[in-house]
Amino acid sequence: MACYGKCIETVIKHLDQFKPERDNPEQFLEAVSTSLQALSPQKQAFIMEVLSGCLEYRKLLTVVVDAFYVRDGRLCLWADYSLFEVICYLATFQLEELGFRLFSHIIKSQPLHKMCKFLGFLFNPLNLGSWIKDEWSLVYETAYVKENWIDPLMRWQPEVQELITQLQGVLTNQSPPSKTKTKVTEPKEFNLTAPRPRAIPVPEPVPEVAKTRPVPRSTYQPPREQQLLEVTKRHNRWKAEELLLRANIEAMRCAVPRTRGERAEGHSLLQGSPTPSVTAAPTLPQPNNAPVKLNTAAVLREAALYQRQVEKELQRVDKLVDGAGDFSEFLEWQKKMQAKDREEQLAAGECRRLQGKLSHEEAILARKQVELEKKQKAERQKEETAELMQQCAERRLQEERSVKELVEQVMETQKNVRAAQTKLLKGRRQIVQEVMEESRELLQRSAEAAKEEQRRRCELTAQLRALETQPTRKGKLVDLTQIPGYGLEGEMSIVELRERLALLKEAQQRKQEEKRDQIIRGKRAKSQELQNAVEQVALCRAANGRTAALRWEEKKAQSATAGAPSQDERVLELQRRIREKAAQRRGQGAQPHVSAPQALRPKPRVSRGSGQCCWGGREGARRCGGPGAAVGGGAHGRGGGAAAQREAQRRLELEQSRERRLRALVQEGMACGPARPLGAA
Repeated sequence: MACYGKCIETVIKHLDQFKPERDNPEQFLEAVSTSLQALSPQKQAFIMEVLSGCLEYRKLLTVVVDAFYVRDGRLCLWADYSLFEVICYLATFQLEELGFRLFSHIIKSQPLHKMCKFLGFLFNPLNLGSWIKDEWSLVYETAYVKENWIDPLMRWQPEVQELITQLQGVLTNQSPPSKTKTKVTEPKEFNLTAPRPRAIPVPEPVPEVAKTRPVPRSTYQPPREQQLLEVTKRHNRWKAEELLLRANIEAMRCAVPRTRGERAEGHSLLQGSPTPSVTAAPTLPQPNNAPVKLNTAAVLREAALYQRQVEKELQRVDKLVDGAGDFSEFLEWQKKMQAKDREEQLAAGECRRLQGKLSHEEAILARKQVELEKKQKAERQKEETAELMQQCAERRLQEERSVKELVEQVMETQKNVRAAQTKLLKGRRQIVQEVMEESRELLQRSAEAAKEEQRRRCELTAQLRALETQPTRKGKLVDLTQIPGYGLEGEMSIVELRERLALLKEAQQRKQEEKRDQIIRGKRAKSQELQNAVEQVALCRAANGRTAALRWEEKKAQSATAGAPSQDERVLELQRRIREKAAQRRGQGAQPHVSAPQALRPKPRVSRGSGQCCWGGREGARRCGGPGAAVGGGAHGRGGGAAAQREAQRRLELEQSRERRLRALVQEGMACGPARPLGAA
């Protein structure tokens, strides 16, 4: 590594001496070769090859190094400019010939932190593929740049990245270099009189802290009002659910014809006996009528609501007194229209259900069609893949032939390049001799200028030290009662300022006390108004509860007299289309199994929990519960066919009754919304 480091230092030194505006590259190289006669032939050839390459490709190297100083190397010294040029030349033009091992040795012989920065910038794929390629293409052809320089750098990028990580690990483990301390002037102490020892101060008494009160038990226990609210909430919910269940069962009993088992079930529900579908309510203690504490906003909002309702009612009474008409006819018409709307909603719900069933049948038919299309598409894809594989094999053979021809051409060009390099070295040696003489004169001039600058700096230092030794006054007497006399308005002494500030502070305290008293009086008046509003809200709530109970009884009577929804033309049309699609699907599914024996055909499965067959809906009713359908096959059909058929028929009827009951519950929830308000009231 030391050998490579010395060679690189020699190249950098000669590159710093080269001035393109006044030096000829060939003569400069000849002068350098004459000065390297004392070195071994191997070192001399390496130095001359690197130096000549840096001069030849100076434009390309300058583009990369200048961009490095602008972007990532802002803190690097400009004295290392030639070092970065040499490393860029070796990585771009000599990495293939040197080999990665020798290149890593050269990198390790240089300062590691500088090499990590520059190699990370140079071998960045984004930089190589974007602006470096574009800038080099302005000097050489784009195809030549990409093939000979950019692509090799991209190939070496993984190995160089590993080298960078290795160098960073060495830097983190390396201890910081010890800095040589410059000799500093050592001050000597003055021979002064020793001061008297200070007296030990008397310790201050430890203040006694007042004993803190223990934390009350109520901090870790929920308040009693919250427990009462929870009990009341559970009791009201259970009561509302019981009322809703009884109303729904009564409505279904009047509207839907039921079997004997369902009549017994409904009778048990009305009598209060527990059923499997309804859990018995737990025995809860009767809650106390504890008042619910509301915040101010809730009380005022509810009071304003009831006030608006009272004003509206008064306005309505005034209009009636003045001779306005009654709304009884309008209310009757409104009830009729609402009943008509409920019938339309039932028909629309049935249409949606049948449309979903129809779309399911259509999806099954479409899925079968898609499977056939996919099979045909897969066969076509296999044929196209075989043709593409054959074309790729032919193209690969042609590429191998072209690569062999290109290798032969490159070998011939390398032979011609070596002869041209020897001629170039001879011409450069002559230039080097001339440059050496001029460099000596420049060194003498620079030495004289440095001496003159050093003399001028010494004179300035002596003048500054003389100014520092002059004595200065360090103290100033201050009179707090004296006016400064700057000529400003309202100018006063510090003592007067303190007195005025004290008077201003007293006035502010008086204002704060008056404002505090005013706030307390306002709070008392507001609390009195809030208490009156709470009493008014309680009265209005009781009245609303009574009116809500009356409305619930009226709607309960209306729901009991409501009949089953009438059939619609849309529903009949959808049922007809569903039957056609189901027949078409069964026809397509039975085509591959026409000749299958009776014992191998699938059997419909009956679920244990719900009593539905595997086909579900009306189709399952037609297949499982029809007059000629058999529930089991084989020995089961022969042993108990009649009993199994009756059991399946009974389960099917139970399932249909449950569906009707669920549909009635949904419709009742849409039409009769105030079940929760009644329970809450």
